Amino acid sequence: MIVKKEFGTTSDGRKVDLFTLSNSNDMRVDIITYGAAVNSIFVADKNGEFADVLKGFDTIEGHEKYSNYQGLTVGRYANRIAQGKFTLDGVEYDLVKNEKGITCLHGGGELSHAVWKALITDDNCLEMTYTSPDGAEGFPGKVDFKVTFTLHEDNSLEINYSAVSDKKTVINMTNHAYFNLAGKGDILSHELMINADAYTPTDSASIPTGEIRPVEGTPFDFRQAKPIGRDIGADDDQLRQCRGYDYNFCLNEGDGPAAVACDPSSGRMMEVFTDLPGVQLYCANFLDGTRPGKGGEMLTQYCGFCLETQYYPNTPNMPEFPQCTFDAGEKFESTTIFRFSVK
Repeated sequence: MIVKKEFGTTSDGRKVDLFTLSNSNDMRVDIITYGAAVNSIFVADKNGEFADVLKGFDTIEGHEKYSNYQGLTVGRYANRIAQGKFTLDGVEYDLVKNEKGITCLHGGGELSHAVWKALITDDNCLEMTYTSPDGAEGFPGKVDFKVTFTLHEDNSLEINYSAVSDKKTVINMTNHAYFNLAGKGDILSHELMINADAYTPTDSASIPTGEIRPVEGTPFDFRQAKPIGRDIGADDDQLRQCRGYDYNFCLNEGDGPAAVACDPSSGRMMEVFTDLPGVQLYCANFLDGTRPGKGGEMLTQYCGFCLETQYYPNTPNMPEFPQCTFDAGEKFESTTIFRFSVK
């Protein structure tokens, strides 16, 4: 079932609603219209005790003042575009440079800070829509975006993305949830598997160098589940420049999960399925305990981990990467599933 209530009002007067999706297992997912955000996910542990496994905010003020994209839908282009520029058919597009005045990060945050229109389409399905005008944040094309959230009886949250532009453009959408399957503490003891034989190392601006580097023999090898904290402090140039993991993994093809995470203390497990070629592992490396989250608890380094399913970063400027350029009228479509269980 789905229940709607008011969540608050933004600083510029936009009303934000919250929709609670629940199933017969008492799993609960809270979605807000601000940023089409997954705000909370309540799932049981091995003893049947429920906890919210997302780090984030319980007020709209928190999202506006302190957010690092917690739970938000991001686009038009998730992740980074180098120098905030790319060229399509000989035309160079100059984008907003919202990261250190150099890089376009998450499409400038437009989708994440918009208030989306919501429609309950079934007793377990919520549809969010937003139209981005031509030229928004420098990107070409008026784009109609749709994100559909469905909570299934097997405790899986399915997120379907679609978008259609009236001009040729680039589209790369994801969700930026910060997971903590224990519901508290840090995530260094969480065991993580990522089905990827390679990752994309980056320069000092977190832009891929173009190399597809094998994970074998490196701290980036998650092909067999291991604690996130085992190698996060290893003597590795890539880890040092990002204070830990903030990297795109090149997913192997196949029908199995792209990633599996488990918290040994609670037994909570999460499987991630996607049809996209990459996933960004980020471990809240740059949170420093100065921003209050839910219940006033400070958001600290390694308090959560993100698994952002995506096309690779800076793809419009990297022709050797899988591409995400779409012609006018051509639909971008993608599905990511987060399935929860107990181990």
